[in-house]
Amino acid sequence: MAISMSELKKGLKIQLDGIPYKITEYQHVKPGKGAAFVRCKIKSFLNGKVIEKTFHAGDKCETPNLEQKNMQYLYDDGEMLQFMDTENYEQIGLVHDQVGDAQNWIIDGMSVDMMFFNEKPITVEPPMTVELKIIDTPPNFKGDSQGGKKPATLESGAVVQIPFHLVEGDVIKCDTRTGEYLEKVK
Repeated sequence: MAISMSELKKGLKIQLDGIPYKITEYQHVKPGKGAAFVRCKIKSFLNGKVIEKTFHAGDKCETPNLEQKNMQYLYDDGEMLQFMDTENYEQIGLVHDQVGDAQNWIIDGMSVDMMFFNEKPITVEPPMTVELKIIDTPPNFKGDSQGGKKPATLESGAVVQIPFHLVEGDVIKCDTRTGEYLEKVK
């Protein structure tokens, strides 16, 4: 199915020259002279590279043959991250480049969505929010401001900015898209 310029929006998955992309930034431009166009930043699902692409009025792009499956993260064997299909227990490995920043948010046993392109695994997406334990953060000092922040390393390896009152061992909820602390889990 072809997608026209007017249907483009942030988050849409498209296919150009046989490569699946996700639109990460979208800007509709209407110059004083000439026809309107859309300027997009698109991220490749295959290698994670971001490129800028301009679409004009007659341009069309295809809908990629993408499928998502719920998988369970098992472990990192040094070369690949191993995942298991929860329906048929088939194990699939992805190299670190394919997983990208998602590996900062996943821990053993966590469920993730694995993206397949033409039935070949290409990347994973962690849940939008995750609950992780703080394993390393500086201690609190008398006089720390109420609105300040300090760095904290989570059990997954991600580093986030957290309020001063949180300590090692606390479990917090984070947004995996922005990498921001959301709240302390009770």
